Amino acid sequence: MPERLRTGVDALDRQLEGGLPPGSVVALAAAPASQAELLLYELTATRETLYLSIDRTRDAVATSIDNAPTETGSPTVRDVAGEAPLDNAAKLVSALPEGANLIVDPVDPLERNEAARYRKFLNELKNHVTNTQGLAVLHCLDGRDVPRLRDTTAHMADVVFELETTIAGDRVENRLAVPKFRGGRALSDVLKLDLAAEVDIDTSRDIA
Repeated sequence: MPERLRTGVDALDRQLEGGLPPGSVVALAAAPASQAELLLYELTATRETLYLSIDRTRDAVATSIDNAPTETGSPTVRDVAGEAPLDNAAKLVSALPEGANLIVDPVDPLERNEAARYRKFLNELKNHVTNTQGLAVLHCLDGRDVPRLRDTTAHMADVVFELETTIAGDRVENRLAVPKFRGGRALSDVLKLDLAAEVDIDTSRDIA
């Protein structure tokens, strides 16, 4: 088995037998009001990372990463907002170095393009991360206005992470499911994450 690429969340990596296969494209689906970004920030600590911000400015993302309560790296942050975010993102993806992470946050504006162009982008992204043995994570906002091409993203992704955030009494609880894992086994158990501090598995009140 090829060496896995760590996600940075130790307990999750153990469940995934060391992490994710090199060349994987991951769709991380979560509500816009969740703290899913902390999972993205944690990933930047594992290896060189190109962070493509589609909505927020470069400075806003860099400040958020610097102030995150988790261990982070020093990613290269690029703001690809504008009139042609899909074209701009494709150009940056083509220059991704060997063995690096790519984070697209969020992927929603790219999913609002013409279907054939978006599928071409995903295929070229997959080819590039496969050739460079890297890892791509697409942050999918699972809110009120889900783009019509979200099914395309989930279908073409190798791995799907679904983060569900609920309020239970006086606690905010985050549960991560991995329903799809191409090239490995999907997790049968849902992981309870503590995102209030360093991203970790919360076993204090597991009521599954």
